[in-house]
Amino acid sequence: MRTKNKGFSKLWSIGNFLLFVTIGISVTSCDLFKFKSQEELDESDPIVATVANQHLRKSELSFVKTESSTAEDSMEMANRYVQSWIKKQLMIREAGKSMEFDEAEINRKLLDYKYALMVYEYEKAYVNSKIDQEISPQEIEEYYAANQKNFTLREIIVRTNFLKMEKGNSQNRELEKLLSGNKSVEDVRKIALKDAVNYFLEDSTWVRFEDIIINTPLVSNNNKVQLLKQNSLIKVDDEDYRYYFKILEYKLQDQIPPLDFVKDEISKILINKKRVSLIDALQKEIYNRALENNEIRLYD
Repeated sequence: MRTKNKGFSKLWSIGNFLLFVTIGISVTSCDLFKFKSQEELDESDPIVATVANQHLRKSELSFVKTESSTAEDSMEMANRYVQSWIKKQLMIREAGKSMEFDEAEINRKLLDYKYALMVYEYEKAYVNSKIDQEISPQEIEEYYAANQKNFTLREIIVRTNFLKMEKGNSQNRELEKLLSGNKSVEDVRKIALKDAVNYFLEDSTWVRFEDIIINTPLVSNNNKVQLLKQNSLIKVDDEDYRYYFKILEYKLQDQIPPLDFVKDEISKILINKKRVSLIDALQKEIYNRALENNEIRLYD
């Protein structure tokens, strides 16, 4: 039993519908889909694959040469594309067998998609030619001050010095003294450069605590909050190594993050706001110009 025409809009998402557009298969005699006759096709453009009466030709694989670096890459990419094309053609043929399609509705959706794509490309080009991608520190600070509550942390972040040392290293005792006191980080850096297996000494940088303790025994600790509250210097061992975490500052979940941790995110938000503002201004300008030129008519 065939589905009624109205079912098309409910059953097909826009992603599936665009599949029709991408492949360019004609399920009706619609003028939007025009295929060359066999006589018109260039003999130098051989058929690569066929599904029913639909053909994939060699010229349609020309993009492979520009997107791949080696002959092996080209062959693999071409094979993937051919297999993908075959599967899509089979699915579309099956859809055509199982459903009746409203040609007028398909045409309307095709035009809507075409015009939406044209507008999108025009707006993108316009915005890229006008927008200033640089966001000043003052703009970032002002946005942060007005929207701090929107940046509540979902994770623990820290400023820390981290070193991974071999357990038997003779410098471990000296390193522990340096980390326990208020010595310059440069003294710690000297040991790190000479003896540490791994280290992180960017003490002005906020990082996710989970990122800094990955691949260390601390990752399995189930009470990290208590650990941070009770220790400014955390030491933990495994079979071969000792791990040092000098905690300079920390922020817990649900607290407000420092500006430095969210400034890149704020910059992206402000750039997007500029894009929206430019598009709004462009649309208003075009509309007002059309009104002035009497290009708009409204009818009862």
